[in-house]
Amino acid sequence: MKIALLGAGRIGRIHARAISDHPLAQLACVSDAFPEAANSLAAEYGVPVMTAEDIFASAEIDGVLIASSTPTHCDFLERAARAGKAVLCEKPIDLDLARTRHCLGVLAEHPVTCALGFNRRHDPQFSALKQALEAGRIGELEMITITSRDPEPPPAEYVAASGGLFRDMSIHDLDMAAWLLGEPVTEVTVSGSCLVDPAIGEAGDLDSALINLKSASGKLVSISNSRRACYGYDQRIEVFGSQGMLEARNETDTRLRFTGVEGVVEERPQWFFLERYAQAYVREVGDFVTAWQEGRAPLAGAQDGLAALELAEAALISYREGRRVLLSEIR
Repeated sequence: MKIALLGAGRIGRIHARAISDHPLAQLACVSDAFPEAANSLAAEYGVPVMTAEDIFASAEIDGVLIASSTPTHCDFLERAARAGKAVLCEKPIDLDLARTRHCLGVLAEHPVTCALGFNRRHDPQFSALKQALEAGRIGELEMITITSRDPEPPPAEYVAASGGLFRDMSIHDLDMAAWLLGEPVTEVTVSGSCLVDPAIGEAGDLDSALINLKSASGKLVSISNSRRACYGYDQRIEVFGSQGMLEARNETDTRLRFTGVEGVVEERPQWFFLERYAQAYVREVGDFVTAWQEGRAPLAGAQDGLAALELAEAALISYREGRRVLLSEIR
């Protein structure tokens, strides 16, 4: 599968490595709005730099991986679909619900393999948890607890353009909640504060939030988000049911644990998402390639992107208005 990479920034470099390492994929070319970034990454892998126009017009390219800035996602997705090319797009599809829905309409008119970058679905631990849950290991699912905390806050200027905590950070956890629940979320309630960095509050956002979800059958989800965890990237999930509990715990560099007379000492969690989800990014590209080859749906698709954005929108309304928000108001 010959894949063009749109976007040569930090996440683009992660995807370039995953594509080049896959035995049935080939990094065909690189494109970026900043020529220096495109030239550097293209030279690293010995591939040409191409414009987006040439990529979508090329009969030699089977698919595109969109790792460019969020405002470009919808345009590139629609152009890929109209050109008949498979596409893997980083989240979110867009920050605006109406624009996202329009994009899904274009995808419906021009069906192609379309995967969305909810890489955590591909994490080995979370994947094993999902499989055990579906196998009935804990009986009937009742509650989910998701902890997701960054090691340090982003710059305030990033926050201003990111879409805010719910669309930028929480959206991964909202997608994970929907994936594990396996049924629609019907209501969202949020409590939030700015406890970490006053500059984030001055930029109009928050850095700490507790998000509560309720599903159609009454199952409950609690999500804890913070922009700062002094000990590293805190990524844990607990699912609780009628016959037990499953836990996905933090990853460390070696998983080494010391026990002695002074107590028990474990390594700190890996520092950030590049380390914690390294395997997930590789598996995500693998699922994209296989889905294209087999003509099946990828593990995460455009509809999942819309569903997560709807939850993020409901969370934002709940925080701003201090009330429970029904998803029927959003949909």
